[in-house]
Amino acid sequence: MRMVASSRLLMVSLLLIQVACQQQPPPTPPRAFFVFGDSLVDSGNNNYLATTARADSPPYGLDYPTHRATGRFSNGRNVPDIISEHLGAEPVLPYLSPHLDGDKLLRGANFASAGVGILNDTGVQFANIIRIEKQLRYFSQYQSRVRRLLGSDAAVGRLVNGALVLITLGGNDFVNNYYLVPFSARSREMSLPDYVRYLVAEYAKVLRQLHALGARRVLVTGSGPIGCAPAELALRGSRAGECAAELQRAAALYNPQLVDMIRGLNADLGADVFIAVNAHRMHMDFISDPAAYGFVTSKVACCGQGPYNGVGLCTAASTVCPDRDLYAFWDNFHPTEKANRIIVSQFMDGTQEYMHPLNLTTILAVDAAAAAEATFN
Repeated sequence: MRMVASSRLLMVSLLLIQVACQQQPPPTPPRAFFVFGDSLVDSGNNNYLATTARADSPPYGLDYPTHRATGRFSNGRNVPDIISEHLGAEPVLPYLSPHLDGDKLLRGANFASAGVGILNDTGVQFANIIRIEKQLRYFSQYQSRVRRLLGSDAAVGRLVNGALVLITLGGNDFVNNYYLVPFSARSREMSLPDYVRYLVAEYAKVLRQLHALGARRVLVTGSGPIGCAPAELALRGSRAGECAAELQRAAALYNPQLVDMIRGLNADLGADVFIAVNAHRMHMDFISDPAAYGFVTSKVACCGQGPYNGVGLCTAASTVCPDRDLYAFWDNFHPTEKANRIIVSQFMDGTQEYMHPLNLTTILAVDAAAAAEATFN
């Protein structure tokens, strides 16, 4: 009798455990992640386009997990990939990827395209790229696709409103527009201060469109130290290897005005929708003191040709450094994976000098608490 009673007790206990497990809510999936911008954040959209702005051939991707070129302008992972790691998610797929379908859509999408800028005439030499206006149209199209998957506007709204968004634009508007050639059309049309004001005003329109499309947490990167890239050192730098002064002046004019614009937008919206990311400071930390970050150089690219390995993109014919972790730059313009990880560490934990008004760790904690409160209520 005791054995029968014990068996019944065990069965009841197992049933109770099973019911309790069934009542536990399923684990919360990582929040969706959307990426807009240029080659610093492109994860392969340009692979599907007839353009010269591509990174789909070796030795790009040398240190990516697959050891294959993916379209990322890096030896390995780029900034969006590393942010995805911190979100506990797989990297989001390029929007043009045929594999972006079904449940993968719910993770988000990368709309970025190498060569683009804030202005539509930036990057015209690359021909068929996804200019920012089209990236935003694709974002609207993406929401229609998700609506068919989820079945309601409310569900789409929750996914998009709760997502994290990264947008990286501006550098090409100087490098591949205003300073592309001597006496460019834009430089003849506007003085540099006027051009910067125009860029910032046009960028404000882009950010307002993102908000209108449902974005509520948007990381907006400023221009990095474009005059310090190996390409600009090769083209315009001093014999001593100092950064190209005119391009550094452009970044110095542009970044503070971008931050002021972002503050104004947040004030108008009554919320910290847009986060100003001080990419210039993040890069200058290791450019000005490479040894402090374990680099042997922040001037010479790991892969390339010509002075500073800064002439043209990395190709199969280029020299490639044996240890990518010793180089801040992978090619003529783009950081190595190690440098990208240093940059993202400041996204996560940087002071307001790097991330204003909140760093990403704080954002994730604040948003998680708000979501929990909304669920409880």
